[in-house]
Amino acid sequence: MEIKPCVNIRQEWDIVGARQLGREKAKELGFGTVDQARIATAISELARNIYLYAGTGKVYFETIDRLDKKGLKVVAVDEGPGIRDLSQVMQDGYSTSGGLGAGLPGVKRLMDTFEINTEWGEGTEIIAVKWVR
Repeated sequence: MEIKPCVNIRQEWDIVGARQLGREKAKELGFGTVDQARIATAISELARNIYLYAGTGKVYFETIDRLDKKGLKVVAVDEGPGIRDLSQVMQDGYSTSGGLGAGLPGVKRLMDTFEINTEWGEGTEIIAVKWVR
């Protein structure tokens, strides 16, 4: 079984660690600098959400290497309160933290695939993939 690189999110500084590891993985896979920045921005948002709303969690990185394409899968997992109203959270401009509200809709735009599994009271798992072009 492959052990996936992981960053534990416990304190604000861990957000930077997750972002840096994600950028390194993207560079290793051959992503250009623009896509490296997109991936790093998405990871920052996911890690920040864990820190702000769940307190603790993990960000995993997995290399996808198929015959026809390569990509980076980012999985953000927490056991926080979950997302009560997913449709509201996915609206552009919505923010509970007083931020700009780019949030999860921004992550969805920055990455090629985006999936949220959440249950109120149970936590959240977000899976996002970016493919090398």
